[in-house]
Amino acid sequence: MKKNQLRKINCEKGFTLIELTIVIIILGLMAALVAPRMFGKVDKAQQNTTQTQISLLSTACDTFRLDMGRFPESLDELTNRVDSNKWEGPYLPKAVPKDPWNNPYVYTSPGENGRDYDIISYGADGTEGGEGINADICNWKSIGDENEE
Repeated sequence: MKKNQLRKINCEKGFTLIELTIVIIILGLMAALVAPRMFGKVDKAQQNTTQTQISLLSTACDTFRLDMGRFPESLDELTNRVDSNKWEGPYLPKAVPKDPWNNPYVYTSPGENGRDYDIISYGADGTEGGEGINADICNWKSIGDENEE
């Protein structure tokens, strides 16, 4: 081979360091602009999923009461057979799920303020109270209803 052909082959092997640096900078800028918007949507989706799961658990509790004449003592009674010929379950197709932050739902029966039962997720932080993604989500109020009790 001739020297010119070897130089031509060597020059066409790949990208230069400057080209790679420019591409990495552009990708970094795009990620910095898009990522915050996407994470905001993930947080809202987790809250909506939690509200939907609580609604399904509430429906299962109400159906349990219609059959048994009482509300369940724990959410596990919705899927595990109770010693009674009235039990028509399981009232959920699968085991009781955890909330999207991998915390168990808090269930009490009777609930506070005269409610038959309370089902609560304490949000992302897993502790009572909070705002935004850390806000409690429960069966007696919708997301964003801060004034209802």
